[in-house]
Amino acid sequence: MTTTVKDMLDTYPADLGGVDREKLVRCIEECIACAQACTACSDSCLSEETVGDLTKCIRTNADCADICTATAAVLSRHTGYDAGITRAILQACAVACKACGDECQRHADMHDHCRVCAKACRRCEQACNDLIASVG
Repeated sequence: MTTTVKDMLDTYPADLGGVDREKLVRCIEECIACAQACTACSDSCLSEETVGDLTKCIRTNADCADICTATAAVLSRHTGYDAGITRAILQACAVACKACGDECQRHADMHDHCRVCAKACRRCEQACNDLIASVG
């Protein structure tokens, strides 16, 4: 299946430095999807009657969304590639996704948006860890 992320990587005129293209595409796409899920979950939490019980979830969602957005942006740039920076942001993203996934999972039985968000966080965490393993 072709996606905009894949199409853009395919148009890059230079070598990607040995980074696994499939893992890179998946990670960028999962970061974008996770950022959207976290933003929507945070907004849904704000609309719940028990919003006071969801303060940590809202904060974790916001942090995860910001980190996922930054990670997708860094992974989308290849000129002057620095493997150390790439590894560091992927590690930060995996940590943020784990924390957010764990927090959302605590509320998943009561709030469907938290259940959906927890799944998105788990997918993104895995994609980040898979890409870390292939970064040279």
